Amino acid sequence: MPIFYPDVLDQGTKPRTFSYGDKDVMLYALGIGIGHDPMDETELAFVYEKGLKVVPTAATVLASGAGRGEALPTKPGHRQSQPNYLMLVHGEQKVELHKPLPSAGTFTTESRTVGAFDKGEGKGAVLLNQTTWKDDKGELVATLTGSSFCRADGGFGGPSQGQPEPHPTPSRKPDLSVDISTREDQALLYRLNGDRNPLHSDPESAKRSGFPRPILHGLCTYGITCRAVLQAITGYDPDQILSHQARFSAPVFPGDVITVDLWKDGREISFEARVKAREATVIKNGLTVLRS
Repeated sequence: MPIFYPDVLDQGTKPRTFSYGDKDVMLYALGIGIGHDPMDETELAFVYEKGLKVVPTAATVLASGAGRGEALPTKPGHRQSQPNYLMLVHGEQKVELHKPLPSAGTFTTESRTVGAFDKGEGKGAVLLNQTTWKDDKGELVATLTGSSFCRADGGFGGPSQGQPEPHPTPSRKPDLSVDISTREDQALLYRLNGDRNPLHSDPESAKRSGFPRPILHGLCTYGITCRAVLQAITGYDPDQILSHQARFSAPVFPGDVITVDLWKDGREISFEARVKAREATVIKNGLTVLRS
C-alpha cells in the first residue's frame, strides 16, 4: 500500500500505557557497552540499582514493551498509508527530555505522523513521526522524533521542500574525540531491548540484505554517541542532557571501534561518529543540547 497525501498526516496511534523498571534501564546501558569494567564506579551507576542513573537515549527503547499501539481510526474519506517496510531505513532520531527520566515508572505514550516529503519517483520518500510520553500526572516527560527513509515510496505527490535541515557540523577540528570499542556480541545483547530484527543476529538474513555479517542496530550506535557525551562532557551526569539528535549515515559492525568527535559551543555539543578502520562516517549532524 502506498503513501497517500495529505491523509498520512492524520495517522497515529491511540494512547497506551507502559511501565519499565530498573532491569530495563540497566539492560539498555549494558547494551550500549556501559559497565564493561565493573570497577569503574562512574559507569557502574548506570548498571547497578544502588543510586541507578538512566542514559537519556534509553527513551528510544523503554516503551518497546507497549508495542506499536492500536492505530487511530481513519477519518471518513481518508486512505490508510503503509510504506514498503522492507525498503525502509531509519534516517534520523531525536530524544528531547522535558524532565530527567526516572529509573522506573508508568507512562502514557502516543505517536503520530508529523511530516511527509516526496523525493520523486524512484528516489524515495521521508516520513517524520513523533512520539510523546506523559507521566501519571499528565505532564510531558519526553518527545521522540524520528525520520524514516522509504526507498520504494517516492512519487506520492507530497511536498519536496520543508523537511527540517540537519544540524551543521562545525568546520573546525573537533575539540575532543572519544574512542569506544564495541563487542563482537554487542548486537545480540542490544536486541534484548526489543528490536529482534534478524538483520542484527542472523548471518543469512544479513547476507540477503547485502551485508557480509549482522550489523549493529543504528539506535545502539546512537546510544553510544550519547555515552560519549556523558563521558567527555557531563561527567556522567545524565540530568544535564536536554536533547540528543543525530542522522544515521553508515552501518557499524559489532567489534568496530567507534570514534566520536565532539565540538563544544556553550550548551550545544555537536558530534559525528566514525569507524577509522573502515574510513566510514556512521553518524552525522549530531547535536546534544545541555540544560541551562
